Amino acid sequence: MILLLIAAEQVLSFGVQNIDRAFLGFKPGDFAVLYGHSFWKTLIFRLCVNCQLSKEKGGFGSSVIFVDGGNTFNPYLISTVAREFGLDPKSTLERVFVSRAFTAYQLSALVLETLKDALKHYRSRLVLISEIISLFLDRDVPTREALEVFNKMMFHLADLATRRNIIVISTCSNDGRSKRLAFLESILLEKANTIARVTESRGRLQLTLQNHCFPESLAVEIPHNEPTLEKICGDMNNGANSCIV
Repeated sequence: MILLLIAAEQVLSFGVQNIDRAFLGFKPGDFAVLYGHSFWKTLIFRLCVNCQLSKEKGGFGSSVIFVDGGNTFNPYLISTVAREFGLDPKSTLERVFVSRAFTAYQLSALVLETLKDALKHYRSRLVLISEIISLFLDRDVPTREALEVFNKMMFHLADLATRRNIIVISTCSNDGRSKRLAFLESILLEKANTIARVTESRGRLQLTLQNHCFPESLAVEIPHNEPTLEKICGDMNNGANSCIV
């Protein structure tokens, strides 16, 4: 009965068969974290496109707000996924509203001051925040201030997802280790109700999921034929275009 109720809910999936068979998708009200191996970049661009599909095709028929905290946004990959789903790449890109931040203060202002109004204006059902931690590792930002502001952002995002019944997904890479990174990561993971981590072992990618629906972690292998960001960039570099990462 529980499985039937979950399946009946409107969810947003990755559009990757192996993953979707095990994990139905993110629900409105979710504040999720996607982190680890750089393949998470491929997954968030799939979400950007899937969200725009009609409800009949598994999407929300909605635009997307993309808050870029790590110069992550890649129009080429979104265009590639759009063609895969039979969508017009130009129209798809026009429905992804990108705001870039280059300092922790800019990112916190976008999240705490601007995001609420943007959601009202664009009526987006999905908010993606890339590399939400990286700018707070800047040594010019005092550690205590970084932790306080970051914690405030996490409360705000979790509350925003619940109150507006939207999906908020933040991402981060785990390159390098430091005490500050460990503290920030713990704050992020504690506030999230769904955690998805991409790992690589012996050339094989795996997605591990944790949320309130799973009493234990759920691990799913990512198929080898799934295009990666690096492959898309390589194809672009071998042609006439260059890839912006």
